Amino acid sequence: MRTTYIAKPSEVERNWHIIDAEGKTLGRLASEAAALIRGKHKPQFTPHVDGGDFVIVINADKIHLTGKKLQDKKYYRHSMHPGGLKVTTADEMLKNKPERVIEFAVHGMLPKTRMGNQMKLRLKAYAGVEHPHAAQKPEVYELRG
Repeated sequence: MRTTYIAKPSEVERNWHIIDAEGKTLGRLASEAAALIRGKHKPQFTPHVDGGDFVIVINADKIHLTGKKLQDKKYYRHSMHPGGLKVTTADEMLKNKPERVIEFAVHGMLPKTRMGNQMKLRLKAYAGVEHPHAAQKPEVYELRG
């Protein structure tokens, strides 16, 4: 009789991956980054155990959006006061805070639970090539396709 392996939080080994976003499509990059953060690439993946890795995304300002998404895609936030809706297009967001575009895309693909909130902290996005995580010795991760 075979038993199913269930990972324990104490057995989780976290690695660091670095993804270069230059010329990559936003959705394809975000889906692979979310899978790395969740740990779905590991053979010991267990849905109820947070067993994912850290992901560093560099060159967030050079990400590619297909079609007319630069003008049509909108990001909304609200101050919770009457008339407090703020709307920003993807083009404005890429000019002002390009790392937020990646964060919004990846966070939308993670679970909307307490465990998902912990996973969000393992994404590090930077507009340029420089990042402060050299001491963690991140491995370069090549996107599929």
